[in-house]
Amino acid sequence: MGVWLGCALPDHFGNAAAEYRYARETVALIDKNYRAYLSFTGPDRVRYLNAILTNNIKDLRAGQGCVSLLLNPQGHILAETETCAFADRLFCVSYAMIRERLIEWLDKYIIMDDVTLTDETARYGTLALEGPKAAAIVQELSGVDVTKFEDLTSRDGAVGSIPGRPIPCRIVKRSPGGVAGAEFVVESEKLGELWRILSGAARKHGGGPMGYTALSGLRLAQGVPWFGYDFGEKQIPHEAGLQASHISYTKGCYTGQEIVERVRSRGQVNRRRVELLFSSDAVPEPETVRSRPRHPRRKNLGPNAHHWHGLRPQRSQRAGNRAAMVWRDSDDCEIRK
Repeated sequence: MGVWLGCALPDHFGNAAAEYRYARETVALIDKNYRAYLSFTGPDRVRYLNAILTNNIKDLRAGQGCVSLLLNPQGHILAETETCAFADRLFCVSYAMIRERLIEWLDKYIIMDDVTLTDETARYGTLALEGPKAAAIVQELSGVDVTKFEDLTSRDGAVGSIPGRPIPCRIVKRSPGGVAGAEFVVESEKLGELWRILSGAARKHGGGPMGYTALSGLRLAQGVPWFGYDFGEKQIPHEAGLQASHISYTKGCYTGQEIVERVRSRGQVNRRRVELLFSSDAVPEPETVRSRPRHPRRKNLGPNAHHWHGLRPQRSQRAGNRAAMVWRDSDDCEIRK
């Protein structure tokens, strides 16, 4: 076990390299119990959340979801949240490591609104299937075809290996790296039984559980930033590269909007997150990227060359699509947007 996203989660299940291949080639089962779950009820719940989150909450239909940011008045990122609409409530998913502060921040904005915030973190847990075979396994187990709806859309379903005793769950579509997969949100006491069912199905199809060593490598290769690792309270959305995915520019006012609009109108930030592609025989150590080479070299990388992926902040005026850098004074590093 290790500490990932502020929680105790498995580093690996014996072979991180094999687990990485599961997600790339077959299917990987992932423990996603690092989350906080908050429910909002009351007639003003939509207006309230739409006024404090960066994405468009008011136009979500039942079963639809979106990813947003909670900003402070200076435009800095306090939290990343996913919001799903239900007929009688809004359900927000964030990170357990900021749960207490997040509830405090959210509660501060409930002034005249008729809204009730309920912390349901202890009630729920989440497991996920990712990889090329994930969608087929989800349909096999639950009858839900996640390929037919958009990301973060959810459906009620059930999974069970014992006739007459299915496990009720909420199935949420996700497509990491553009490949359809799903998350299963269930009552906490059902997590163990659900893990056994999903693990058996994954192994049947040539996959298995994946720990966070492999998952972190996979998300870097996909260019997916993690809250608390690649962005947080020191960044504004444009510096974190989240302006296209986490923000609606037509929804109306929200906390921190003035800063976001000012940056958008100027079209420039001092620093922004970029992707790095290293070619070397070892994983680069933190803080070892040195400088641009005076004469960038072009290597003809053969099939056995090693590629290492990373994310880091970079000064905007120096970052380009195919800029080069040197680390450890010898090996190549390519900056990608």
